[in-house]
Amino acid sequence: MLGPLRERDFALLWGGMFVSLLGDGIYLVALPFAVLDLSGSATTLSLVGLAWSIGMVGFLLAGGLLADRYDKRRQLLIADLVRLLAVGAVGVLSLSGALEIWQLIVLSFVFGAGEGLSGPALGSIIPELVPESILVQANSLAQSLRPVGLRLAGPALGGLAVALLDTGGALLVDAGTFAISIVCLLAMRARPPVHDEEHEPLLVQMREAAGFVRSQTWLWATLVMAALALLLFLGPTEVLLPYRLQQDLEATAGSFGLVLSVGGAGALVGTVAIGHFGIPRREVTFLYWVWGVATFALCGYALADHVWQMVACSFLFGILSGAGNPVWATLMQVRVPPALRGRVSSLDWLVSVGLTPVSFALTGPAAAAFGAGTVLLVAGALGGVAIIALLYVIPGLRAEDGGVARATEAAADAAGPAAPGGPQRPSSDPRSSVNVG
Repeated sequence: MLGPLRERDFALLWGGMFVSLLGDGIYLVALPFAVLDLSGSATTLSLVGLAWSIGMVGFLLAGGLLADRYDKRRQLLIADLVRLLAVGAVGVLSLSGALEIWQLIVLSFVFGAGEGLSGPALGSIIPELVPESILVQANSLAQSLRPVGLRLAGPALGGLAVALLDTGGALLVDAGTFAISIVCLLAMRARPPVHDEEHEPLLVQMREAAGFVRSQTWLWATLVMAALALLLFLGPTEVLLPYRLQQDLEATAGSFGLVLSVGGAGALVGTVAIGHFGIPRREVTFLYWVWGVATFALCGYALADHVWQMVACSFLFGILSGAGNPVWATLMQVRVPPALRGRVSSLDWLVSVGLTPVSFALTGPAAAAFGAGTVLLVAGALGGVAIIALLYVIPGLRAEDGGVARATEAAADAAGPAAPGGPQRPSSDPRSSVNVG
C-alpha cells in the first residue's frame, strides 16, 4: 500500500495534503466554537456554513475547466493561498477581539471558493503522478489522509489548540499548515494538461463532460444519490453535532474534537481495509450500502445522552464512509477518460454538493422549530433509506457492478503479456495487486 510514496511528486503531494488536512481538522473544531462564542445560535452556524458552501459550489465548474486546461499543481497552489489568507484573517480578527459575524460569513465564502478550486484539481491529478498499476493503492493512501488528518489527529489538535491558544490562535495554526502545503507543491514538477483544448469554447467543453456523465448510469445516479445524501446529512452534521454537544450535553471543544477524531480513526480502518483487500467486485452495490448505512449515524447523534455514545456512532460512521471513499475515487479515475477527469470531477463536486447551501439554510430554522435532536433523527432515517432504495429503483444501476474489474482487464489486454523474466502482467482481478500483506 505504501508503494506510491516511491513516486517523488506523489509523496510531495501526499505530505502537503496531510499537513493541510491537519489544519482543516483544527478548523472544524475552532470555527464552530468561534461562532458559538459570538452568538450561541444554530442559525448563525447555518449562515456561516451556507456562505462556505455557496463559495465552494460557485467555483467548482471553473475549477474543473481550469484543471483540464492548465497545470493542476498551479491551481492547487492558488487554492491553498486563498484559503491561507481567509483563515489567517479570521484568526487575526479573533485574537484582536474585532471579529464579527459578518466577517466570518464573508471569509467563509472566500474559504469555500478556495475549496471549489482545489477539489477538481486534486481529484484528477493523482493518475498523472503514479502508474495505473498502483492507482488503487495511491487512492487509498490519499483517502487515508482525510480520516487521519481531517478527522483523527486534526480535531484532537484543534481541541488542544483552542484550549491553549483560543480559537484565533488555533485558526492561525491552520493558516500555517497551508503555507507548508504550498512549499510541498512548489517542490513538485509542473505538468502540462493531458491535451490542449484552449481552442474550444468553455461551453463546448462543459457540454462534452455533461454528455459523458449522462451516458454513464453508475455516474449520474451516484451523483444524484450524493446530492440527496448531503442535503440531508451535511447541514445537520456540521451545525447540530457541535450545537448538541455544547448546548445539550454541556461538552467542550475538546469533546467535539474527540468525537471527530474517533470518526477519523474509523475512517482510517475502512480506507486501509480497501487498500489492503482491494475494490469489491460489486463495487456499485457496495458503495450504496456502506454510504446508506453510514447515514443512519445521524440517528445515533440524535438519541445520544452522553459523549461516549456520540463517539461510538462516529466510529461506526467512519468505518463505513472510509471504506466507500477510495472505491469511488478509483471508479472515477479508471472509468472516466483522462482528458475529461478535471471537468467530470468538478461536475461530481457540483452535483454532489449543489444542495448543501439548502441543507445549511434549512438546518438552523428546522432546529429552532422542531429541536436539534428531531432534525438529526429524521435526516438520518430518511437519508439512509433513500440511498439504499435508489440502488434498487434506478434501472440498470446494479448492472454497472464490475466496471473497475472490466477496465483493469482491458488495460491488461492492451499491455500484452510480459517478456520472459520481466515484470509480471497484473491479474485481471484488481484486488490481487493490493494483497501485499
